Amino acid sequence: MSAATPISMPTLPTAVPAATPGEMSVEMPVEMPTARSTTPAPPLPNIEVPLLDPAVPKRARCLMIQGTSSDVGKSLLVAGLCRAYTRRGITVRPFKAQNMSNNAAVSVDSDLPPGPDGEIRCGEIGRAQALQARACKMPASIHMNPVLLKPQACVGSQVVLRGRALGNWPARHYHELKPMLMPAVLDSLRRTAALAELVIVEGAGSGTEVYLRHCDITNMNLAELADLPVVVLTDNDRGGAIAAVVGTYLLHTAEERARIVGYIVNKFRGDFSLYEPGCQVMTEQTGWPLLGVVRWFEGAGRLPAEDALALEKPTRQTSGAAGSALLVVVPQLSRVANFDDLDPLAAEAGVVVRWIPPGEPIPAEANVVLLPGSKTTRADLDVLRREGWDIDIHAHVRRGGRVVGLCAGFQMLGHVVRDPLGIEGAAGETPGLGLLDIETTIGGDKRLIDIDRFDSVSGQRVVGYEMHMGRTDGPGLARPWLRLVGADGGETPEGAVSADGRITGAYIHGLFAADGFRSHWLRQLGAQISELDFEAQVEATLEALADHVEANLDLDALLALAR
Repeated sequence: MSAATPISMPTLPTAVPAATPGEMSVEMPVEMPTARSTTPAPPLPNIEVPLLDPAVPKRARCLMIQGTSSDVGKSLLVAGLCRAYTRRGITVRPFKAQNMSNNAAVSVDSDLPPGPDGEIRCGEIGRAQALQARACKMPASIHMNPVLLKPQACVGSQVVLRGRALGNWPARHYHELKPMLMPAVLDSLRRTAALAELVIVEGAGSGTEVYLRHCDITNMNLAELADLPVVVLTDNDRGGAIAAVVGTYLLHTAEERARIVGYIVNKFRGDFSLYEPGCQVMTEQTGWPLLGVVRWFEGAGRLPAEDALALEKPTRQTSGAAGSALLVVVPQLSRVANFDDLDPLAAEAGVVVRWIPPGEPIPAEANVVLLPGSKTTRADLDVLRREGWDIDIHAHVRRGGRVVGLCAGFQMLGHVVRDPLGIEGAAGETPGLGLLDIETTIGGDKRLIDIDRFDSVSGQRVVGYEMHMGRTDGPGLARPWLRLVGADGGETPEGAVSADGRITGAYIHGLFAADGFRSHWLRQLGAQISELDFEAQVEATLEALADHVEANLDLDALLALAR
């Protein structure tokens, strides 16, 4: 183990060099707003990570996809490319240096020291990179997404480096930390490239956030340090693709422009012959070739969403008739996490999953209120009360309705949630909903573990994962929701259920992805049971995405650009 040393970052130039194609240029002044956060900077940690032996050769060629903005479809396109190239017999790995999302997945590895019995301890990466790993038919690794930011407030996030939490960092102070993370990022990229023939690297947000250039670890600075060829991806669906691509050209330095090997237009709908002159404008103004136009992929909603931006779009609901379907409503919490827990239910023909946005009451006709995961349990309990949802939930229970809590949602069902160390925000405690006779204290090490057990209560296999901090105690645990049978035949109680069976909660994410358990749960509620094989549906969608990418792009030409 050796201590990571800060890397010298390039300074912001006084002006971007003049453009050549199209005779366009733009001045970029160095002066930035001088207002500073009054929050004191956390002490910089002593970051030590195991580094790969420099003698290990780079095996893979790499290609980087950078976006003109967030939500242009980078993650989905990378997943499609990963599956398409994997089908060709190429060993592929995804890589994203930094992801900001509370939708996370458990990885098979981490930089954490071994457990007391010598077992390898799990880490966590962004859900999008876990899906990309699945597209490559590989297990999720911390080296595919070494830096994970989990937002806890409007201006700060928990920073997770290769499975190890480095604490909560306000945004301004995180920028001071980022140069210290670059050695670990580059090492993870080297490790990923040593195990593959092709690495598809995804940038974050926009690659032209010039005010962050001095501390960039995930876009053009990474491309420069790792010598990555870059493809620019823009989104036609929202409009403004021409301005986005040409603006990207203007904001890059001459060296950065030379690193870009072309651009792709994503999420296209309509008659391309009408749009083709627009592509000619982009090529004329930038000198970059058009590498392809990817049409809108209708199956995107059948894959896990990357982050909570997906909840701002029209609700994805099943086609079942609302009058006869089981209505599951989900309050849209401010720091909702791992909400892909709801995807298997939403895929059921006899179930409608409806997210309730702030400002709307929980409807009286709901059959089930489901409280999802959250990165800040106490803060989202405050949200429940501010929106009046706590009153709606208690009225729902009095009417005989059911309530389910998953992870943080499980904690909210108890009498109180305490955070004496201020791990999720200001230290203190917050009353829960009082629907289960339990109490939770936030603290201790984060529990990260994959679950694949038989549940003796339902008689079904349970597959999922735990990802939480804190311990829950109380008499309510004497009535567990699940009893998980281990390899030795012993049973581990999990979660709690009320005396009347209508209030249930557990820490396990992904419960409803197991077809047998989901069908058992739906049958208890008198809902229509389908023959849905959820995991097979995800696989079929990845295959359809790969077909879509193959049909819209010249994959041989793209592969030739990788180096």
